[in-house]
Amino acid sequence: MKKRVRLAPLNPEDEGPFTSAARASRKLHAKWVKPPSTPAAFRDKLKHMQGTVNLAYCIRRTDNDALVGAVEITQIVRGPFRSAYLGYYAFEGHARQGLMREGLQQVIRLAFTKLKLHRLEANIQPENIPSIALVRACGFKKEGYSPRYLRIRGRWRDHERWAIVAS
Repeated sequence: MKKRVRLAPLNPEDEGPFTSAARASRKLHAKWVKPPSTPAAFRDKLKHMQGTVNLAYCIRRTDNDALVGAVEITQIVRGPFRSAYLGYYAFEGHARQGLMREGLQQVIRLAFTKLKLHRLEANIQPENIPSIALVRACGFKKEGYSPRYLRIRGRWRDHERWAIVAS
């Protein structure tokens, strides 16, 4: 089956298309996430994602290079733990088409092969049914519930803890 999406490391040239897509996706993201929608916020994100502890990728369509979404692998811990957190979001016009699932599957393969991680964890607000369906479709298992886990858009929000381990 032909790949519909590809991963590309987030880079400075993505600033315009990324911030534009983030602004156009405010309604889609609502209370779940707040991607950088200004040049300054994008540059801050890019600076934070450099190095070996945090990595960011764009998911792009293979047919027209459109920006589908973004995935972050953060707080990478090496040694015997070999674990990281996973964050992701689609952009308006690309949600609910299976494109993020394809991109997330590519990120999981990269994490378990090239990065040699053993575990990826995604923390998702319980009301975010599409996001839960996405990780479930990618093989993640629910491990628990964390009350008031993350502060998002000014409020502490409960999260479900989902994880996948290398087989």
